[in-house]
Amino acid sequence: MKTELVKIEEDNIDEKALEAIERAGKIMKEGGLVAFPTETVYGLGGDALNPESSKKIYAAKGRPSDNPLIVHVCCMEDVEKIVSEVPEAAYKLADAFWPGPLTMIMNKSDAVPKETTGGLDTVAIRMPSNKIAAQLIKAEGGYIAAPSANISGRPSPTVAKYCVEDLDGKIEMIIDGGQVGIGLESTIVDLTVDTPMILRPGYITFEMLQNVLGSVDVDKTIIDANSKLKPKAPGMKYRHYAPKGELTIVEGSQQNVVEYINKEAKSYMNEGKRVGIICTDATFDLYKADEVKSAGNRENEETIAKQLFKILREFDDENVDVMFSESFDESGIGQAIMNRLLKAAGHHVEHV
Repeated sequence: MKTELVKIEEDNIDEKALEAIERAGKIMKEGGLVAFPTETVYGLGGDALNPESSKKIYAAKGRPSDNPLIVHVCCMEDVEKIVSEVPEAAYKLADAFWPGPLTMIMNKSDAVPKETTGGLDTVAIRMPSNKIAAQLIKAEGGYIAAPSANISGRPSPTVAKYCVEDLDGKIEMIIDGGQVGIGLESTIVDLTVDTPMILRPGYITFEMLQNVLGSVDVDKTIIDANSKLKPKAPGMKYRHYAPKGELTIVEGSQQNVVEYINKEAKSYMNEGKRVGIICTDATFDLYKADEVKSAGNRENEETIAKQLFKILREFDDENVDVMFSESFDESGIGQAIMNRLLKAAGHHVEHV
């Protein structure tokens, strides 16, 4: 299969761009797959109401078929057609955060095949704010099932070149919409339980959800590697976001972390290994390794969220064998950053 690559600027969706989006919508209507940008990461889209399309998504990604896909919509009216009932909490959250990086889990209607929901009786739904994504959903007919556009387990793509790297020749089209704005997948909140529960942290934080709903729980398996509790969603049990090399997160005082990482980096480099370090602007000059990359400023952790997956992919490009990362606060968006890092590292954490 030859994969068509189309470049579209989100802030300049002209007639030519609209024609390409319409073509992409037609591809999905006919059962094909299209990778496209959202404000979080790039998605791999197919017709959410076509079970064969969902099977193709799982096959293209090498994704376990019990790992639910998120259904992307462009209006609240379309949500009402694919769920058995819209909870009051969903309307409140939609008013506050949609379109945007929030996914809500509700009980599905018969319109959604279980191939899309990973065999579950619930469906995960979100309304992206990216203008290209919004136009594409309309062109497709309203319902696009879309996990991240990468080989399952790899870091999610925040630029189109990594969609090409993973999916070229496997899907019909890739829409290059430039660098995404947020860089981490959406927050997932389960609305099928008595108290809404966060199953995956993201840009929409616990505090933001609490301000709207009053009471919110957090799944204990999000951060705690030692939790004995069974994850509430199948996708939560798989290793994600993993670079090719071995990643270790190092926690402790700044001085101890820097000393430990530098000592380990030197040892590995003496063995002929290529070493990469993820740090921040404040500590960038303190490290010595083959590749040292600042994810951003701790005072503005949104910058770190935006850079994280990109850095992991760059380390792969640079054939880095061993990686070390500083840890981050587990509050606000820092919780989402640590959730992704822990999964990427297989929960390998050193306390120094």
